[in-house]
Order: sequence, then C-alpha cells, then structure tokens
Amino acid sequence: MSNFVAPDVKKFVAWDYVVFAGLFLVCASIGVFFAIKERKKKTSKEFLVGGKQMTCGPIAFSLTASFMSAVTVLGTPSEVYRYGASFILFFLSYMLIIVFTAELLLPVFYRSGITSTYEYLELRFNKLVRLAGTLIYIVQTILYTGIVVYAPSLALNQVTGFDLWGSVVATGIVCTFYCTLGGLKAVVWTDAFQMIIMVVGFLAVLIQGTILNGGTTKVWEDAYEGSRLNIFDFDVDPLRRHTFWTVVIGGTFTWLGIYGVNQSTIQRCISCKSERHAKLALYLNLLGLWTVLVCAVFCGLVMYSHYKSCDPWTAAFISAPDQLMPYFVLDIFSSMPGVPGLFVACAFSGTLSTVAASINALATVTFEDLVKKAFPNLSEKMSTWISKGLCLLYGVLCTSMAAAASLLGGVVQASLSIHGMCGGPMLGLFTLGILFPCANWKGAIGGLLAGITLAFWVGIGSFIYPAPPAKSMPLHLSTLNCTLANGTEALTTAAPTVAPDRPLLADTWYSLSYLYFSAIGCLGCAIAGLLISFITGPSKGEDIPPVLIKPVCNLFCFWSERLKTFFWCGVRHDSQEGDFKDIANETGTDVDTFKNKINEENKCQFPGYNPEEKSYTNVSMESHL
Repeated sequence: MSNFVAPDVKKFVAWDYVVFAGLFLVCASIGVFFAIKERKKKTSKEFLVGGKQMTCGPIAFSLTASFMSAVTVLGTPSEVYRYGASFILFFLSYMLIIVFTAELLLPVFYRSGITSTYEYLELRFNKLVRLAGTLIYIVQTILYTGIVVYAPSLALNQVTGFDLWGSVVATGIVCTFYCTLGGLKAVVWTDAFQMIIMVVGFLAVLIQGTILNGGTTKVWEDAYEGSRLNIFDFDVDPLRRHTFWTVVIGGTFTWLGIYGVNQSTIQRCISCKSERHAKLALYLNLLGLWTVLVCAVFCGLVMYSHYKSCDPWTAAFISAPDQLMPYFVLDIFSSMPGVPGLFVACAFSGTLSTVAASINALATVTFEDLVKKAFPNLSEKMSTWISKGLCLLYGVLCTSMAAAASLLGGVVQASLSIHGMCGGPMLGLFTLGILFPCANWKGAIGGLLAGITLAFWVGIGSFIYPAPPAKSMPLHLSTLNCTLANGTEALTTAAPTVAPDRPLLADTWYSLSYLYFSAIGCLGCAIAGLLISFITGPSKGEDIPPVLIKPVCNLFCFWSERLKTFFWCGVRHDSQEGDFKDIANETGTDVDTFKNKINEENKCQFPGYNPEEKSYTNVSMESHL
C-alpha cells in the first residue's frame, strides 16, 4: 500500500471521448472509401499490394506509423525518464537500418517480382525453407500484435479509467474492418493520417509540459542534474543494458530483423510504382522515424523535470512504468478538456497502424505462401474474397492473443524480445540467401534452427533470471516532495534484491542486453548455415539467378575485375540482363508467378526496367490486360 496521498488527477471527460472516438470513425471511413472507390477493379494483387502503383509519400508515412507503435508512444518516454536519454542513439541505428534496407535488401526483393517476402526463400533455396520462414513469421507476428494491442490498453485503462477489454476489442474491430474492406491502400492512407495524429499529440505534450516546467533551459538543467543526459557511454560490456555499442550495434540488428526483412515493411516498398519510389519512401520514412524518436525522448526529459521530486511510480500512484506518460498527460492537461483525448488517440494511432499492418501482411503471406500453393487455379474473384477472409481471421486471432498477453509480465519488454528472438534468425536466413551464393537449402534450414535455438535460449533465460540492477542501471528517482500519509517518511527507489539461487549463467549469458538477442540469432544462423553448406556441398553459383544475390564484394574489390569475379562464386553478375531468364529456365525454379513474369517480359531486360531512369518500374495490372 502507498505511503503517499495521490494528487487529484482527473479522468476522461466528454470532450476527450469525442476526440478519441473521432479517430476511430476517420479510420473506419477510410476503409469504406477505398472499398467503394475501387470495388469494380479489385483483384487480389490490387487488394494486397495496392496494384503496385503506390507513390513514395503515403508509403513513407505508413512505414513510420507502423514502425512507431504504442510501444514507442508509451514506452520510450518512460525509458528516458528512468534510464536517461541514451535512447536517442537509436538515431544512428535507424540511419543504418534504412541504408541497409534500401541499398542491400530492397533491390533484391523488388526486382525478383515477389509479393510475399518469403517467396524469395523458395526462389533461392526451396519450398521447405519458404514454409519454415512463413510459419515463424506468422507465429511471431500474431504474438507481437497481441502484445501491441494489450500494452496500451492496459496502461490507459489504469490511468484514464478506459475499459481494458473494451479498448482491446474496439482496436481489433476497427483495424480488421478497414483492413478487410480497403486492403493495403486503406492501411497506407490510414497510417498517414495516424502519423499526423501521433506527431500532433507529442507536440502538444512537449509544448504544455515545457511551459509548466519553466521553459526549455530549466528542463535541460533538471535533466542534467538528474544524470539523464549521460548519453555517450562507450563501455564495451555486452551485459550493460544500454551503452553506445548495445544501442548502435545491437539496436541495428534488432530493428533490421523487424524492418529489413519483415513482410509488412517490404510489402509496402514493393507496392510502389518503381524501385526509385520505394527507395525514396524509405529515406523519407527515416525523417519520420527521427522526428518521432526526438519527440519521444524530449517528452521523457520534460516528464522527469515535472516529477523530479515526486516520482508517481515509486510513490505507487501508478502500478507500472508504462503508465507514466498517460498519467503525465492527464496531470498537465487537467484544465484543457479534449487534449488528453488527443494523446490517447496518439497512443492508439501507434497501435492501430501496427495492428493493421500486421493483419494485412499476415493475410498476404498466408495467401501467397500457403493458399496459392494448395489451390493454384483460383479465380481472381475467389482470391480476393479469400484475402478478405484471411484479414478477418487474423484480426480475430490478434485480438484474441491480447488475452494471452495479459498473462505475461512486462509486455513492452516482451514485445522487443519476441522480435529479437524470432527476427534475428530470420535476418540471418535472408543474409545467407542474399550475400552468400555458396549457401544451400540444408545450410539454410540448419542455420535457422541453430539461430532460433540460441536466441530463444538467451531470451527465455533472461525472462526467468533478469539482469542484476548493476547492469541495467536505473537512475535515481525521488519522492521527497510527495504528500505523506499518516506521518510516514519519504522514500527513494531501492534496488530490488537478487534471488540467491541464480545459476552460473544467470549473471553472464542470461544477463546479456536484450538488444543483442537479434544479433545472436542472426550470426548463429549465418555461421551455422555456412558450415553446414560447406559440409554438405555448397551451391553452384552458375545455377543461381543473379537477381537473387547482391554482389556486395563489388564495393570492396572495385579495382580488380578478377577479384570481383572470384567472389561472385560463379554467379553470372557480368551477364546481360536478358541472360537472367535463361538462367532461371535452366534452374527449373517452380515458382509459377515468377516463371510467368519472366516469360511474358521482353527478352532483353528485367521486368519493368527503365533504361532512361536506370530504375525498375512496376507494370500495372491494366497494362498487362
């Protein structure tokens, strides 16, 4: 029981509900609009990837909104409040992620003419590898989406009085509704709207919080005195939770697994009308990521300045750190009805965009990788209805998974760890396919199993035996100026005691920073995959279509054509673009859509190649007809 008297923080009023409900209505309206507008020309391709005629602007907004879920809106300010502003180092991680995705991964996916990211695995290896990748992605995404729905609902319920399961069900229904009706175009345009709501919500909190706490200079001084500005910690100890190296290196691996090879990201990129638009969308999206990150970090600093002498978490005014941001908003906007509703809309915008992206991506992967394989002769009308049915099914599953997420402890930490444990090995699998022509399907399967084993070993171990406070290093929080109850004394945060029966690995392997989970899975998969490939007989480069391999050695061996050819491992990167079709026919690859695309296009160039722009352009369905 708390030793302090909680201040009178108002709950939601009528205007807050009006603003919040308005967001849901606009999102649903977008789905209805696209369902009516394009009802006559709706094919499964149009529904799932927008007919591959989207432009860079809305795609950039959509990527940012999907990437910045409610975990960012609620979790990042709380992280900065408790641990300091070192989270801003993700500024560098995001830059590396976008460069690697745009220059290394996207060209391979875009030019191979795929709809599902995991089609690539069959083109490069075989059906078994594709099936393994698809199943891992489906399980990972359903688990993560359930957590994303539940986490903000829990935080907002306990602070605003908003009904927990009412918000969970409402979120699931709205996302499923506009995703099922409107397909990818509805998801993309709704994400663009939600991105605007998210930034406006952050800015409202920043402006009002800064004014109430004496201006920017005062907030900065308070953060400095509270050790919140010790950003550049170059300690190489991998057990430390956040240092320069864990955030920049570990963070890059973690988010590249989420971002670079994730279906919901790549699906948006390949829906662009040309490869140039897709790359431009990624780089514009980087500006959005930086904007949201800076807003979230500064909100954390403003929040610390406000509560530096009376921490509501330590004083037990709230029950979890993730509730700090909603509590802060209701505190500073108590005299401004409607503004707390805007922030709740901001938090739920992150949830809506992530859930909708996940539902659409799950439907695409299931349709392309499972349904079309089992029923190759489906009509377009039936394909479209099946796609909509899959959106509905996954909407129900993801909403139901929120109930299971309620049984987990730290839901925000759990969401990041799930991505690290599943996304890392998947990143390793695609790395094997794209960078190493010698990797064969046996190495791919063996490497994937090794990566998952390592990542889940360290991840589950860290859940059971959390790292000691000496490594996580939470900063000092005070309750000095809180109002005392019954004459009790003020408290400061105390380090939780460590259980004495911890095993030998608990303070080493299991205490590894959570940001390294993905790196362990990725490197484990890549190394084991290469070893198994060499033991079982490496693939012959001559049998691999050049478009499936990215010759990164060209960057380092530009002075020597002979050395470049050596590192190509037999892949005919120096052949004319038209030779790709001959190679593909020689290998007898059995992906029907891929072979049909090859046979239909001009014999002298890749599908959609524009020699004037030196870029690749998607050909619309109408032009084929």
